[in-house]
Amino acid sequence: MEYIFELDVSGKVEDVVETLLQLHRASCLDKLGDQTAMITAILQSRLARTSFDKNRFQSVSEKLHMECKAEMVTPLVTNPGHVCITDTNLYFQPLNGYPKPVVQITLQDVRRIYKRRHGLMPLGLEVFCTEDDLCSDIYLKFYEPQDRDDVYFYIATYLEHHVAERTAESYTLQWQRGHLSNRQYLLHLNNLADRSCSDLSQYPVFPWTISDYCSLELDLSNPETFRDLSKPVGALNKERLERLLARYQEMPDPKFMYGSHYSSPGYVLFYLVRIAPEYMLCLQNGRFDNADRMFNSIAETWKNCLDGATDFKELIPEFYGDDVSFLVNSLKLDLGKRQGGQMVDDVELPPWAQSPQDFLQKSKDALESAYVSEHLHEWIDLIFGYKQKGSNAIGAHNVFHPLTYEGGVDLNSIEDPDEKVAMLTQILEFGQTPKQLFVTPHPRRITPKFKSVSQTSGCSTPIPDFPVSPGEESFEDLTEESKTLAWNNMTKLQLHEHYKIHKDAVTGIAVSCNGSSVFTTSQDSTLKMFSKESKMLQRSISFSNMALSSCLLLPGDATVITSSWDNNVYFYSIAFGRRQDTLMGHDDAVSKICWHDDRLYTASWDSTVKVWSGVPAEMSGAKKHQFDLVAELEHDVSVDTISLNAASTLLVSGTKEGTVTIWDLTTATVLHQIPCHSGTIYDTAFSPDSRHVLSIGEDGCLNVIDVQTGMLISSMTSDEPQRCFIWDGNSVLSGSQSGQLLVWDLLGGKISERIQGHTGAVTCIWMNEQCSSIITGGEDRQIMFWKQQY
Repeated sequence: MEYIFELDVSGKVEDVVETLLQLHRASCLDKLGDQTAMITAILQSRLARTSFDKNRFQSVSEKLHMECKAEMVTPLVTNPGHVCITDTNLYFQPLNGYPKPVVQITLQDVRRIYKRRHGLMPLGLEVFCTEDDLCSDIYLKFYEPQDRDDVYFYIATYLEHHVAERTAESYTLQWQRGHLSNRQYLLHLNNLADRSCSDLSQYPVFPWTISDYCSLELDLSNPETFRDLSKPVGALNKERLERLLARYQEMPDPKFMYGSHYSSPGYVLFYLVRIAPEYMLCLQNGRFDNADRMFNSIAETWKNCLDGATDFKELIPEFYGDDVSFLVNSLKLDLGKRQGGQMVDDVELPPWAQSPQDFLQKSKDALESAYVSEHLHEWIDLIFGYKQKGSNAIGAHNVFHPLTYEGGVDLNSIEDPDEKVAMLTQILEFGQTPKQLFVTPHPRRITPKFKSVSQTSGCSTPIPDFPVSPGEESFEDLTEESKTLAWNNMTKLQLHEHYKIHKDAVTGIAVSCNGSSVFTTSQDSTLKMFSKESKMLQRSISFSNMALSSCLLLPGDATVITSSWDNNVYFYSIAFGRRQDTLMGHDDAVSKICWHDDRLYTASWDSTVKVWSGVPAEMSGAKKHQFDLVAELEHDVSVDTISLNAASTLLVSGTKEGTVTIWDLTTATVLHQIPCHSGTIYDTAFSPDSRHVLSIGEDGCLNVIDVQTGMLISSMTSDEPQRCFIWDGNSVLSGSQSGQLLVWDLLGGKISERIQGHTGAVTCIWMNEQCSSIITGGEDRQIMFWKQQY
């Protein structure tokens, strides 16, 4: 046959022919390293002789910010050219005018940008103009890390007021609380771990979730239907694993359990050959793979991953998408004939899938199922987390070839050009482990109650509603509805009344059950009783000449307990109007007190939290009470704040050096110790469902910690310290150093509202159980009553 190639030449024919002749001479060189060096020299020479055509600007008023050389990355091919960034646009002009003379992206449209490593080097930059789309609008690879960083910084600065830069942890909080699906969360993690659809060597990786490809019906309520997500693919078959471990034990260092990876260009193109045959042909020197080794059947592929000696691959996101084209041979490609005589055509589906569309829908249902939601964190630990490398990876049978890990080889230290090219080729084609995102166990999802919702596809799928706390009986619970409504309206908070009743900063607020009496403590050493009804000060009590730090009302509203800087805790009888008793429990100032079920919890600057058991005299009818020390929780430095969870089984403490400690009160032992602030912690509290702890400190950070794992899963920073707060798990109302009240959307990662309040720092905040009434105290000596405007 005779082939005719027609070149679409935009410049002079002579220039094109000259370049072709140069490339031909390069291809005739003996060594691969010499070929690469000559091609690189030709390319750099052409780039040096050209520059971005400013006539391509969208507007004559655009101001040039910077211009540099770069390559546009597409699967298996990088296209050299010039990058230009102005005050409104990002441009890329390819040398060869392909795919078009200029690629232009309006900065206003950009939603996400990511720094990438390309070929294990920090040279990549990927730009997305959509929030959730899998593919980016442009992927650039720069020749110098500084150029990449300069372009990133310029776009990030431009976007500062449009787009919040997100961390893996901020997505974790959204996912945990049901605001991101499992699929969305995995896409975000892949993005943050340098996985990109434009780079086949680092294509997004998704898990096999279903293990049943034989049944006529798919039962998503049966745990046996699912793959064990706590194990890598190579460890799912016990007999195969034993053989691999025996080989591993005999292997010299560096040892590895699996010679092939779970994601590589070859595996990605194995799945995508029907829609991207040109990539497969490019990777395999113009040939398709042997017909029997092609992606012929879902069940066959799974069985080979389970039993094959060298097949440990995971899936790609297309298995959980909407586009069925990768399963169908719509291009009518001649992919060869199998040994049995049948031609390779569409992918054979499991018996339980009526069509490719049905297969994808059921795969998506499986990914979002209750079982996978409860176990997905275990797979994340293997791929993106703490079991990815080191001793934890060995323990999890999750060890791959050293070249697949970041830092496995220093390419810059290899001097032989042939060896360097060969090593880079091996790295790019062998598979690369994602960038490690988590170094501690990943928290599990808060699995909500599920209700069946009929889908348009006709199948009944469990759809998660909002997370519910233990003990909630129904979604129609009016109290929960009113709380949700109140938090949704927190941005409409308005000052109702304010009174100056102290001579120094207010430090604590407690309110009687009927809401009529408000008790406050202050650094002026007094406990005040204020009548909300008569709007008058009713009592002023002084226990010593030192500051009082906090107060609480005991059940029955008969006794107020206050803590003092004079190391004591005081019990005040409201009915008798006198101090009933004093607990001399600490060697330094008592900073905070809590009460639950006849137990008093006291925090002190003497570095301890003490737990006391007993009934106050007022409640027992005795003249004196007897408090017994039940537990002493030791800290290294002063404890500034404590808080209990709803069931009083856990206590969280915050110290002056910025450490949050979560204690198990049933055993008086430390569950987690997290040094997450760079100074004093002002306030900390559990979420209503006890799944998370929020802490604030003088460093201006709001940190959310997962109680189960102790992992810091979200951190937001304000321009000033927040002093106190209340929260519902999703939103926060905090009092700032300057006197403002701030409403925070933790899931959206932003401040929703700033409300002017006190003229000094807001030092304490109280909210009733219905979330409808709020009282704040401040350094300006005032207490303020707030109401929501519906």
